[in-house]
Amino acid sequence: MADEKKLTSQSEDYSAWYNEVVLRAELADYAPVRGCMVVRPYGTTLWENVQQALDRRFKETGHVNALFPLLIPMSFLQREADHVEGFSPELAVVTHGGGKELEEPLVVRPTSETVIGYMYSKWIRSYRDLPLLINQWGNVVRWEMRTRLFLRTAEFYWQEGHTAHATYEEAQEETLRMLGVYADFAINDAAIPVIEGRKSESERFAGAVASYSIEAMMGNKWALQAGTSHMLGQNFAKAFDIQYLDENNELQYCWTTSWGLSTRMVGAIIMAHGDDQGLRLPPKLAPYQLVVVPIWRNEDQKRAVLEVTARIAAHLRSSYRIKVDDREEVTPGFKFNEWELRGVPLRLEIGPRDVENESVVMARRDIPGRAGKSVAPMAGLSAAVGDMLDTIQADMLDSATVFRDANIREPEDYEALKDTVDHGWARAYWCGNPECETRIKEDTRATNRNIPLDQEGAGPGLCIVCGEPAEEWSYWARAY
Repeated sequence: MADEKKLTSQSEDYSAWYNEVVLRAELADYAPVRGCMVVRPYGTTLWENVQQALDRRFKETGHVNALFPLLIPMSFLQREADHVEGFSPELAVVTHGGGKELEEPLVVRPTSETVIGYMYSKWIRSYRDLPLLINQWGNVVRWEMRTRLFLRTAEFYWQEGHTAHATYEEAQEETLRMLGVYADFAINDAAIPVIEGRKSESERFAGAVASYSIEAMMGNKWALQAGTSHMLGQNFAKAFDIQYLDENNELQYCWTTSWGLSTRMVGAIIMAHGDDQGLRLPPKLAPYQLVVVPIWRNEDQKRAVLEVTARIAAHLRSSYRIKVDDREEVTPGFKFNEWELRGVPLRLEIGPRDVENESVVMARRDIPGRAGKSVAPMAGLSAAVGDMLDTIQADMLDSATVFRDANIREPEDYEALKDTVDHGWARAYWCGNPECETRIKEDTRATNRNIPLDQEGAGPGLCIVCGEPAEEWSYWARAY
């Protein structure tokens, strides 16, 4: 049962608001191991809905699921120099098993490029084996020092896709295709407008030739990297001897990719849509799409209201994820507040007068107060609920898009950029020099979020930092 205490407002302390929402909406709780979390049933259902939406897209693009081991020989990570250097500060290492010291330490996987690369070297022999398109759902461990539920935890849940191809062109096409899959999911299911782009060299994945991301704006105007796709070139193929015989019977190295999206997306949904009352969940992903609250004052009313409620719920349950809240120990007002906190997109209220009028009151979570209420006849209610949920989904995306676009500026000079990233995102020319990128980070704590694929006619221009010629925009913002 939700706590009756009022949430800290976003304007007062955004970080406190976030933590309170996660805990009180029963999405997750702190585990006894530092930096780890327990995802509670409500949060797990939300994550399962994310999984199903993505898994369907993966399979539609020809990918299949497999499961690879959690423990990876340390020597595997050492085969790719950039990879081990990039991950070494975050590794959790097993040195003993069965009461004895292991001959070789085992790493609790931070990501699976190495072990999957090893297996691909066994499975791939001919060009006929390509492309190999595999995804896995699982958990990984990265020993983060500063953690926050869903956003950055030592252990987290995700999917990681790993593919092997005959040519650079095919691998690059796959890298961008999967970036587009993530963007399609974020926009159409999570109702979060995202920007697809290429990461700078300093921000790319350890061992990749190029990394791409989808970036989303949160409610406090910070950025969140919500998904990544990496072109690995032949780095891991050469490290693990992933080769194939081509049509001319000549041995060639494969080109590989990897891509991943994690429970960080749950954090994105919370912060992109939440308000001072709590969560606001998009209908396509919400654990419950609607909650039905029967209201009565005496036993006669109770009997009539619950009878109608049961009939309506049975009818709607075949089409929607529904919860009937018929608890008697709390008031209707308490129920309204609780389900608002937990972000259920639509609430149906059924009282004695509604029974008489053969109607229900529909209350939208995304529009507070009376403005979000309407009356719908019981006849044809399923279609009316469906239309309302579609409207809520579309309006949430529109609202998030308007908010994002209103908080992106194009500063005229470096001093203006400093001010801009204090209040939102900056879109500015960058020459590509890492020294200019570092200067922005040191002066403002803003980072290069990505170089958008859609340059909207940019170039040529002048770097916002040094004034040298630049061909591309970059987005700059403080980020989680």
